[in-house]
Amino acid sequence: MSGHSKWHNIQATKSKVDAQRGKIFTKIGREIAVAVKLGGGDPNTNSRLYDVIQKAKQNNMPNDNITRSIKKAMGETSAQNYDAITYEGYGAEGIAFIVECLTDNRNRTAADVRHLFDKHGGSLGTTGSVTFMFNHQAVIVLDKTGHDEDEIMMIGLDNGADDIQTEDDSFVVFAGPDKLHTLTKAFEEQGIKVLSSEVVYIPTNPTTLSEEGSAKIQRLIDALEDLDDVQEVYTSAELFDAE
Repeated sequence: MSGHSKWHNIQATKSKVDAQRGKIFTKIGREIAVAVKLGGGDPNTNSRLYDVIQKAKQNNMPNDNITRSIKKAMGETSAQNYDAITYEGYGAEGIAFIVECLTDNRNRTAADVRHLFDKHGGSLGTTGSVTFMFNHQAVIVLDKTGHDEDEIMMIGLDNGADDIQTEDDSFVVFAGPDKLHTLTKAFEEQGIKVLSSEVVYIPTNPTTLSEEGSAKIQRLIDALEDLDDVQEVYTSAELFDAE
């Protein structure tokens, strides 16, 4: 199914940053700070914090780190205020980009992101210039061990899932962004291991690139992901696979 290939495209573009554990922990720490500021430090009453903690665990962030991040956010009377900003633009080959950031300095982040787009043959666009080319969805990946499709389907549909797909060793559940918390918690309460759960942008019509084109786009992805302020990078590219 189309969603299947699009999800693997997202996984491919994220694989580089997923190997950089320390940088991921820093980025998740910012998300925890924002969540605590908005809804307090108790994940039982703050669904946003609950979701970020699940993300932290899925990325193997130690519990001590998670606890320290929450306590730090709760204890900061003059805490840094992080603003969520989404940039849109085009890279080389006309590939659409969505760049999600958390920043304490909008001017610095805008300048850094614009510089990288210019340097790598792209350009920033206006708000709404590329988001229409993506679906904004919650994607929950579940461990398949000991569970069948009917069980997952029943729980998923009862809690707002739009689509459920079966892979070799996992189930992938798609839903509206507002259903991430409800679905994640529902599966966990039934003893189903959640491998990952997040809200992502999935391109509706991915563009397949040559090896050379993929290399250009990957260089921009890598450069953007290396910025501390950048949380996630999404593209409309179907990157070249040599296999």
